[in-house]
Amino acid sequence: MISFHYETQFELPNEAQIEHWISQVIDSEDKREGDINYIFCDDAYLHKLNVEFLNHDTLTDIISFDNSVGNELHGDIFISVERVTDNATDFKVSFEEELRRVMVHGVLHYCGYKDKTEADQDVMTLKENEKLKMFHVEQS
Repeated sequence: MISFHYETQFELPNEAQIEHWISQVIDSEDKREGDINYIFCDDAYLHKLNVEFLNHDTLTDIISFDNSVGNELHGDIFISVERVTDNATDFKVSFEEELRRVMVHGVLHYCGYKDKTEADQDVMTLKENEKLKMFHVEQS
């Protein structure tokens, strides 16, 4: 089950569409949907988690805690709405597009994709783009 939680004023306007899309992404990777929580927050909230749990004293757009068991995906995905807003401006894309990219990025980590090396980042970006197209097909 995919759930959405809010630690800031932001709320997804299309939770059902996003939930359906993320479910399709999981299926497309031959994984099973377990309990996945998206928690939308601000920079300060996510920075605190980054320092406390990862020992990183930096701002980030997403932190995912993977509790998957085998092919069944479980976990908590924390997203800073402030970082997504700034990144959308920096990358010259809409907020909605950047938000979907970050949301699918977290699930792709649960599917086994990494992003620590340049080669891993290239594969992750290809996968993100592939999965973003699935959302756009969903919308037509």
